[in-house]
Amino acid sequence: MENKRQLVLDVINGKKTERVPLGFWHHFILGKDQFMGLEDPSLLEKAYKGHVDYYKKTNPDIMKIMNEGFFGYPPIMDNDLKTAEDLKKIKSIGENHPWIQEQVKYIKKLAAEFSDEVLTFYNVFSPLQTIRIRLDFLDQEYDRFVYLAENFPEEFKNAGLEISKDIQILVKKLLTETSLDGIYYCVQNIQSKMYDKNKYEEIVKVSELPVLEVANKYSDLNILHMCGYARYTNDLSFYKNYEARIYNWATFTEKISIGEGKKLFPEKCILGGFDNNPGTLIDKGSKEELEAYTKSLIEKYKDTSFIIGADCSIPNDIDDNQVRIISDATYKFMDGEKNE
Repeated sequence: MENKRQLVLDVINGKKTERVPLGFWHHFILGKDQFMGLEDPSLLEKAYKGHVDYYKKTNPDIMKIMNEGFFGYPPIMDNDLKTAEDLKKIKSIGENHPWIQEQVKYIKKLAAEFSDEVLTFYNVFSPLQTIRIRLDFLDQEYDRFVYLAENFPEEFKNAGLEISKDIQILVKKLLTETSLDGIYYCVQNIQSKMYDKNKYEEIVKVSELPVLEVANKYSDLNILHMCGYARYTNDLSFYKNYEARIYNWATFTEKISIGEGKKLFPEKCILGGFDNNPGTLIDKGSKEELEAYTKSLIEKYKDTSFIIGADCSIPNDIDDNQVRIISDATYKFMDGEKNE
């Protein structure tokens, strides 16, 4: 029986392997439900079942566990998030808060479903991105995050530092008390001309880099996800000194190929290759199209440290058989086998 954990470890370490591994993921609960796991445990059960069913259907080589149900970091929930005073209300909740305790308990149970067979990673938003996620996904007020960043930079920075304290606690507990192999750490440029690299480092980096440093202290298998989609883009050079073992960005949105990204992050493993947007190949492509594109990725990057994946989460309503076709294709086009 194939040892998928060893396969991916070999790829991460730059060893030549017979097969190129893959990993895709999507959400299992949506909208307000993503924030309400503590209030309604049935939502966590739904997400739990969704992860398990997806794993069985798609046969992935890594498993990314979504943090849905726990999007609602408590200090940002009962908070208007409109003024400097609102930002000042954001204070660390500490390690005994249910948001941390219940999250660790849930992930300990869920990660155990997969960790004997594949490497597992947990989605973690960088501190200030927890605010953006609330404003974008729940309030659907897409300009307010930038408004806060531009108008109240000092309070914005301090809010990030407070949130960072709790995410550092969470990450340490996840990596020491569960079978997770690493985190999938989500960062994103502030979508404002005001936030050049210097401003980003002054206001944002000071809260998000310590989380990554904690993750790296307890695991050497973390993924850095530079999140880009639709109206959100990134200058990837902001993250050149963000140390991780695997890097993932929106190759299609950013128009930075896998090969170009490897120059930014030399000797690192890259995860990607597929556009994640609805209506694109992974969503609507035929079996023949999916196989042909998978074969092209394998031929182009099989001799590099590369895992087939997508720019970000794939469509929530995708037919999981689309992913299974890609998974099966990685076996069909293994080294030493005929590629007909």
